[in-house]
Amino acid sequence: MKITRFARFARAALAGLVLGATAAGAGAQSLKLGHITPPTHVWHQVSEKIAADLATASGGKMKIAVSPLQKLGNEAQMINLMQAGAQQFGVFTVGAMSNREEAFLGWSLPYVFRDVEHASRAAATPAAREMLRRLDKHGLVGLGYAFAGMRHVLSLQPVASAADLANKKIRSFPNPVYNDWWNANGAAPTAMPLSEIAPSLTTKLLDAVDVDLDALVGLKFHQQAPNLTLTGHMAFPAVIVVSKKWWDSRSPAEREMIAKVVADAETWGFKAAIDADVANLDKARADGAQVIQADVASFQAVGGKVREQYIARNPLIADFYGQAKAL
Repeated sequence: MKITRFARFARAALAGLVLGATAAGAGAQSLKLGHITPPTHVWHQVSEKIAADLATASGGKMKIAVSPLQKLGNEAQMINLMQAGAQQFGVFTVGAMSNREEAFLGWSLPYVFRDVEHASRAAATPAAREMLRRLDKHGLVGLGYAFAGMRHVLSLQPVASAADLANKKIRSFPNPVYNDWWNANGAAPTAMPLSEIAPSLTTKLLDAVDVDLDALVGLKFHQQAPNLTLTGHMAFPAVIVVSKKWWDSRSPAEREMIAKVVADAETWGFKAAIDADVANLDKARADGAQVIQADVASFQAVGGKVREQYIARNPLIADFYGQAKAL
């Protein structure tokens, strides 16, 4: 009888512990954040800051697992997950966002921005914030921006002017502006994921890469293609988004908390990207990248024609261009 009573007591105590643990865990949310860049990239650092700060601000009730290098899928797949509420956070290229809202193409217009600092200030313009608001109808809530370094050309053979890219295959982001830009320069833009660039350079399936210095240093593309031409032809922002389905289920206080965490990470990320663009150039040089003195004017001459094409077809792109140039 004593054994039976003890067993019942033990079972009851164990059940109580399980119920208590379940109740304690019921308030905690396990959230997902995905992006396409390597862990060394500034976008990953911004993502990690969001995760750490949100855990602190929520008292441990919101815990984000950050997945780099498209471990949750490519950008289109992750956006689908977010629209369904299966992924809560994302840091996605403006190129991916432009497939939903065309105005984001304005960020990719060639030779609009002098440097990362100039581009980061453009994130606060009314047009840039309107782009974020327009994501609501696509099942996403745009909360801010993150930047990488300016775009440059990395190549197997030295590129000193636009003419040197004639008929060359250049890895380019899958975006209409990029395609129009490189076609106008006589090159053959070729879309491919980051993971395929190094082997394609090794086998000479590619002649060159359109790349930011964050990705170049993180993935060491200069070990296959040593020639770095500092064209600085485009900025390269990402958009920090949350799932609208998930966002709508949060309380007003939680939304305010999340928005503040992202705003703080956005500001931190701007400075990190500005500093990284300088540091990464030094790292690339020290690791063997050969910096080519380029005739940048030959690239700039083509930029105006590409810009006008997009400014004429979308009023918000035109507004953004004007506001960015006025900074």
